[in-house]
Amino acid sequence: MTTPARIFSSDNTAGASPEIVEAVTRAAAGQARPYGADDLTADVRRRLCEIFECDVDVLPVSTGSAANALSLAALTPPWGSVLCHRDSHINNDECGAPEFYTAGAKLVPLGGDDAKIDPDELRAAVRHKAGDVHSVEPSVVSLTQATETGAVYTLDEIQALGSLTKEAGLRLHMDGARFAGAVAALGRTPAELTWRAGVDLLSFGATKNGTMTADAIVVFDRSLTPELTFRAKRAGQLAAKMRFHAAQLDAYLTDGLWLRNAAHANVMATRLQDGLKALPEVGLLGVADANVVFCRLPQPVTEGLLADGYVFYHDRWEPGVARFVTSFATTEEDVDGLLRAVGRLTA
Repeated sequence: MTTPARIFSSDNTAGASPEIVEAVTRAAAGQARPYGADDLTADVRRRLCEIFECDVDVLPVSTGSAANALSLAALTPPWGSVLCHRDSHINNDECGAPEFYTAGAKLVPLGGDDAKIDPDELRAAVRHKAGDVHSVEPSVVSLTQATETGAVYTLDEIQALGSLTKEAGLRLHMDGARFAGAVAALGRTPAELTWRAGVDLLSFGATKNGTMTADAIVVFDRSLTPELTFRAKRAGQLAAKMRFHAAQLDAYLTDGLWLRNAAHANVMATRLQDGLKALPEVGLLGVADANVVFCRLPQPVTEGLLADGYVFYHDRWEPGVARFVTSFATTEEDVDGLLRAVGRLTA
């Protein structure tokens, strides 16, 4: 019997899927054209065109921060504003990268339950001081799918926010760091959840779900591609040996690996959520549609888990609030071990 893993701080702590490691090894043999002109990069584009049921352009990048910042820079002028949720990753965890790459565009945080943008707040924000030269110009809306609290925008919610965005003449960006988890949770097509609802650019996350060093920008409005390619080069995101990014993404998309990995992570989060729900003194916060679980823990329980070697975020949002994140590599044994520890500490 193996010792259960005790790291639940992030899905970034997981390694890489074996299929992806094997693909990188294969890509290391022989030679290939540089800077994305290789066959593997072309294959990734073809796969994503099939998955999204339309012609897309694809820019592999090395981080989700690069995908978000470059996407927003292509969608808003320096005097524009990015409307996002106050708990969004771009607002709290990008070290000012969106502001830097947009050359000064302002992030305007909005409220809403479960880290989802409230439609009424968005309705007001898209027109707030529009055309006023003394203010920033509302330019782009950014949705996080799945959200930072593990909730998932439903198709109806995306369509409603997309309609508000487009009616106001703004562009729509989706931070899809956990997009695979949202698709797996909703059972809707990637096309329905993106361009058919008005999304112009998608930050297509993969590193949290099985790749090693590869995410991507998926371009639905292909008129943006020329600018994005220059921005990517200028930001150091045009890799000379792009085939290694592409090899990871190609394996990730082959035979539905991306959705299998995400579905497993979601199931593990549900198992954890259901187990915590049955324990005294533990209060769940929101609903984990994807692979992130928030709860309230008494301080002695948090201290006991830390003493047992568990790694997770706690007291970062407010005292007593803990976050546990599962991944494609999380096992039932890992989850049950954590539940036993919490159960013992609350007994």
